[in-house]
Amino acid sequence: MAGGKADVTEIGDVPSGAKPSFKARAATHFKRWWWAYLIGFIVVVLVVVLPVVYVGYPNIAQSDIDDSTLEIKSMDISDPAPDSFKLNQKQAIGSDSAFHPVIYDFDADVSLLGAAVFATVQVPQVKSRDGAEVIVDQRVGLKDVSAFGEFAKAVMLNEDIELNIYGKPNLKQGSLPKITVTYNKTVSMKGLNKLKGFKLLNMHLDSSENGTNSAGEVLIPNPSVMTIALGNVTLGLSANGTSVGESYIKNLVLKPGDNRLPMRANVNQLSIVNMMKKYGTIVPLNVTGSPTNSSIYDGQSLPYFSQALAANALTVQLNITEVLGS
Repeated sequence: MAGGKADVTEIGDVPSGAKPSFKARAATHFKRWWWAYLIGFIVVVLVVVLPVVYVGYPNIAQSDIDDSTLEIKSMDISDPAPDSFKLNQKQAIGSDSAFHPVIYDFDADVSLLGAAVFATVQVPQVKSRDGAEVIVDQRVGLKDVSAFGEFAKAVMLNEDIELNIYGKPNLKQGSLPKITVTYNKTVSMKGLNKLKGFKLLNMHLDSSENGTNSAGEVLIPNPSVMTIALGNVTLGLSANGTSVGESYIKNLVLKPGDNRLPMRANVNQLSIVNMMKKYGTIVPLNVTGSPTNSSIYDGQSLPYFSQALAANALTVQLNITEVLGS
């Protein structure tokens, strides 16, 4: 300070630094908080994706399985034994789904609808699509012979039958994980309808060294898709409640369509002639099987087929004049 005056310092405007741009501020923000955004992104992905994969995908897959159909194209039962048989079965999947997953091989329980399981079959792997064929070709052991007998009886007596097929296959769609679905399907198929249209043809007297005394043919219609090996079949013949003999069909394989097969019989001719006093020349002949030994294959009685044959009482009109006059 000089001469009593204070020193005065002039202060002008000092320019401040330039304000950061939005991009710069955003970059700084993300550099600082990137981990928080990553966690948030992961959470959002998990919230959206996990329900789709673990809830939506299984529900859609199960719904498509439930909506699909199964049609049995053919069923061939061969080489039967008392507790097993050879099965060759062709079936087709029906589906209008946009998805075509792989259904892995699985064990399926088979039963008449509402009845006990009679067998378990292994269904091979298939890529599900409309019209896809599934072929089951294996030896099948019977879990319940009585239940299979009820199945055979139902096939014999009904125009249509319903099977239940149940299993828990694994399924995989594309790159999505493998899941387990429930396969619980009711399948309708034609039965033998009581062998409606069964006829004896060209019956005539014909003695043989095997003890039979007459021969002819039998016409057996089969409206189903089933081929069934019944073996040697013996059917009892009776009229007016009186036994008049037995008929024999060797190595019977019942195929879809009309089956015209040779048949021999051992008939009590005197009893038949006596029936003419009541019925005239056309005698109503009852044809029935025994529940124990009507069907014999490879020397073994097949009770399930025998019971089916015994359950079906057939009646044919036997022209006695034709038989005696041949």
